[in-house]
Amino acid sequence: MFQNIIKEIRLAWRLLRDPRVPLWMKAIPAGAVIYVLLPIDLIPDILLGLGQLDDIALLIGGVRLFTSLAPHEVVEEHLAEIEGRQVRGQVISPKSQD
Repeated sequence: MFQNIIKEIRLAWRLLRDPRVPLWMKAIPAGAVIYVLLPIDLIPDILLGLGQLDDIALLIGGVRLFTSLAPHEVVEEHLAEIEGRQVRGQVISPKSQD
């Protein structure tokens, strides 16, 4: 499970840097990060545990929404590079683009 989260973060980072992903989509994870940094919360951080859980849930949800809305072929290309597998008959080797 932790490896999947790391893979999603790597994928999101690559998609954020890819010019083929529309700018409005890139605002989704940026908005999630801004929410975490703002002092206004749905659940106050004073409530230990619960206050941090809403921040973590929002970050993970923002990343998942972003990757699900990004163009499928771009997502597949980056996933293949991360995993070192084939895309359309080409072997993609992992790059140090992360």
